Amino acid sequence: MSIELERVSKRHGAAVVLDDISLAIGSGELVALIGPSGSGKTTALRVVAGLERDYAGTVRIGGRDVSEMPARTRRIGFVFQNYALFRHMTVAANVAFGLRVRPRATRPNAAAIGARVAELLNLVQMGELGVRYPDQLSGGQRQRVALARALAVEPAVLLLDEPFGALDPPVRHELRRTLRALHDRLGLTTVLVTHDREEAFEVADRVAVLAGGRVQQIGTPEALDASPANPFVFAFLGESVRIEGHVAGGLFHTDTLGVPPLPTGLADGRGVALIRPSEIRLTLGEGRFRIVTVQRMVGSTRCSVAVGNTEIPVVVPGPFVHIAPGAACDISLAAARVIA
Repeated sequence: MSIELERVSKRHGAAVVLDDISLAIGSGELVALIGPSGSGKTTALRVVAGLERDYAGTVRIGGRDVSEMPARTRRIGFVFQNYALFRHMTVAANVAFGLRVRPRATRPNAAAIGARVAELLNLVQMGELGVRYPDQLSGGQRQRVALARALAVEPAVLLLDEPFGALDPPVRHELRRTLRALHDRLGLTTVLVTHDREEAFEVADRVAVLAGGRVQQIGTPEALDASPANPFVFAFLGESVRIEGHVAGGLFHTDTLGVPPLPTGLADGRGVALIRPSEIRLTLGEGRFRIVTVQRMVGSTRCSVAVGNTEIPVVVPGPFVHIAPGAACDISLAAARVIA
């Protein structure tokens, strides 16, 4: 079931939350929306769900214009960060809730509801815990129940708003695998809002980066990292180093580093190279630069290198390497992306 946002804008008072965004999500895709706080990602999700009103533009689900349809008729499964479980109901009753409140004409009988609940609890690995109450569960278990409840009503699309943000890292990793496995098994169109770039890259087919209420870029994780649309996208996806320079004859020349020029398809003029600290190669010994600081990290060593009036971070992978502050060094660029 495809999802389309066409020229959608949304204001909260004088603040522009969504600024004429268009976004197309294919049937069966898992797309992650990421961006800084206030970028509009959660509002975009709520617009799709029908939980936000008074916006300009068009929302289509499965090619059908649902812009004026209330949330309850859009066949949306929604999972929130805070679980939103009913504390006075058992796990099984929480999962069954959406089925039991359907109009009588479309409500399954008690046996069918019980079978559906058992099926879903087994699917999210909670089959033995249906008689427990939410307060008797861990955070990860509660989120599994919330996921089962969202799936119980057989939604056309599944929307998740920061679903793992409040959980410990090991639990988050486990639930990411569960989410991806469920998505692949059920074939649902899924949209995940997250602030965690690693999470987005791990589970999503494509990632949309939002800022200022606009989609800055959407693409596969590999495409975003290899060909960022602008410095913001590259910097938001991980620590970045910006190196100024110019393009001449298809080659990018740095202003201060003096490293071999980098090939580029850009026209002559000013340009900037974007690179990760782990993609900068460090050569110790004789060199034009000096090590300023050294920090031991898990699986790597982090240095800052004085280059003119600035310091460039460099991450040396592997076991801790003894590097003395003040040591001479040279650097080279392994995988810079040159943009205009």
